Amino acid sequence: MNDLLTIVGNIASDPQHTITPSGVSILNFRLASNHRRFDNKTGQWVESDPNWYSVSAFRRLADNGKLSLARGDSVIVSGKLRVRDWESNGRRGTSVDLEADTIGPDLRFGTVRYARSRSERSADDQNENDEASDSAAHTDDDAWAVPRSDDNVPLALDTTQDAAGGERELAEVPF
Repeated sequence: MNDLLTIVGNIASDPQHTITPSGVSILNFRLASNHRRFDNKTGQWVESDPNWYSVSAFRRLADNGKLSLARGDSVIVSGKLRVRDWESNGRRGTSVDLEADTIGPDLRFGTVRYARSRSERSADDQNENDEASDSAAHTDDDAWAVPRSDDNVPLALDTTQDAAGGERELAEVPF
């Protein structure tokens, strides 16, 4: 049984992306989690020694992480914890590994623009769905869909205000 854990920290190594011979995408990096505590004697915040984690992400999470993550980024990682002992060249140690289920930015330290990635579909499914969506009108079933005009041109909010009441209207905007 694995323990589920959420860690807030900084990526401390360059993320390494590999693909196994069977085609599974893997992303590995080291994560440092620093802790601050208030020292009553000095009246100041004190940094403690960081905890170190080896993080592994697989498949789409690894692919998206390859495009999104870099050394120094503040992230929140949630996943399965595994602590294991190791021995190599006469040295022994303990490794604390985290198999990531999800990785996200820590918005206390920066901003991001979220971009949805395309789902993994076969090329035939992709072409059929693209043709169907080109001819289909916007429905309320898909909250993420961009509304389309009768001419199938994407619509966006016009940020200009009209003189009468300041209402914003949908206007054709090329994407």
